[in-house]
Amino acid sequence: MTVTVVDAGPRQVSRSVEVAAPAAELYAMAADPRRHSELDGSGTVRDNIKVPAEMAVGSKFSTKMKMYGLPYRITSTVTALKPNELVEWRHPVGHRWRWEFEALSPSLTRVTETFDYRDAGAIKNTLKYYERIGACKGNAVGIEATLAQLRDRYAAR
Repeated sequence: MTVTVVDAGPRQVSRSVEVAAPAAELYAMAADPRRHSELDGSGTVRDNIKVPAEMAVGSKFSTKMKMYGLPYRITSTVTALKPNELVEWRHPVGHRWRWEFEALSPSLTRVTETFDYRDAGAIKNTLKYYERIGACKGNAVGIEATLAQLRDRYAAR
């Protein structure tokens, strides 16, 4: 069960892996921002500062992050929720993080994580910024690490 590249289209970086866990259990982790540091294999996600009692489309949550050694805070908006199947949130600049869960059996789930920056071009030069900082390559590495860590966590059960 290796992490595989998914062709999600232009301005999207997507990877997938099979995880030996029920879709509902994995979805619960992604749908709860307080647990995002458990998912993160990139080392950038820290603690949540502000999380609503119940997540819904339009909910906002704030997270402490650290990238390139610099701490910062980001407030994201939930853009899609489909119980046990899909969680997506948007950062203020416009890129989105999407988690999809496809139950292959009661105890095996295909998990796909996507960094989607198609809508991040609304602010002038944003797309050039993503290219200059190597967002595609860096996020591909982070997604692969995250999914491998998730796979391995459940393989050890």
